[in-house]
Amino acid sequence: MSQKWGVVHIYASYNNTILHVTDVTGSETIAKVSGGMIVRNQRDESSPYAAMQAAFKIADLIRDKGIDHVHVKVRGAGGQKSKNPGPGAQAAIRALSRAGIRIGRIEDATPIPHDGTTPKRKNR
Repeated sequence: MSQKWGVVHIYASYNNTILHVTDVTGSETIAKVSGGMIVRNQRDESSPYAAMQAAFKIADLIRDKGIDHVHVKVRGAGGQKSKNPGPGAQAAIRALSRAGIRIGRIEDATPIPHDGTTPKRKNR
């Protein structure tokens, strides 16, 4: 049985969680689901529940396309914002593995500034 691989890009901020599945090269989008597409209230978009449901939906979509193995790239807001991924990242990874999708690598793709603009500071 041949293994078909994909890459799940998880962007987890404190406002939303977006799951985007591409082929291994990253050039072709296979499926895309966000927390805001799952829940009705705007305050729940970043919740672990919304991320979990989005991951289950992604798992169904990619299984229909024949993908059963994925690499995961987790990304936080980065830059001048928080480097930590939001609350939905861990829940999404856990839900993908529970849905029967085999996970190869998990890596962090948060953008880190190399001495860019001055960060926001408190007023003195």
